[in-house]
Amino acid sequence: MTLRERRLREQAQRHRLILTTAREMAEAEGWDYVTTRRLADRIEYSQPVLYQHFKNKDAIVHAVALEGLAELAAELRAARLGAPDPRGALDAVARAYVDFAARGPVLYQAMLTLDPGDDGTSEETPGTGAAPAPLADVLAEIGLAVAPVAPVAAGRDGDLLAEVLWSAWHGLAVLTGGGRLRPGLTGPRLTALTEVLLGPAAQPA
Repeated sequence: MTLRERRLREQAQRHRLILTTAREMAEAEGWDYVTTRRLADRIEYSQPVLYQHFKNKDAIVHAVALEGLAELAAELRAARLGAPDPRGALDAVARAYVDFAARGPVLYQAMLTLDPGDDGTSEETPGTGAAPAPLADVLAEIGLAVAPVAPVAAGRDGDLLAEVLWSAWHGLAVLTGGGRLRPGLTGPRLTALTEVLLGPAAQPA
């Protein structure tokens, strides 16, 4: 291994340690608790070393949010591909979405509630409103789950249905996580939501 390769590996390891530790601290105490000073103390690096990887806390939250979105997209894909039929795929994706938010509420907050800031490396054009690639992947998975069943929904636009479902799943996840809804009814709520938009599932003959 060359000296350059060793340095790149060490930089990647520090980068990963910073993100992992930030997520752990946020899950334990909330994002307000995560500061660059506390993070540097926890990982036993100086703040200048931390700033070599991230320019500020917003950049760290941004990176954590993108990681979370990529993880969510992967879970939605697995749920969709593992279902036996199109309607089952949509149900599985819905459940995977709200379960992901419930398992990691602080991560989910960084992904879709907090303003993640800009890490300074985005290729998006300012002002375009374009979604970062991991979020686009999440939306694509929802769209792929909706598309096979969209024609039965009175000819509604599949992309529009995907946006409505995503909005509803997000609201359900946030309200459930905040204790604003009665417990134990997530499954029935998801079923009712799908039936409102698409109609009841066909019953076996």
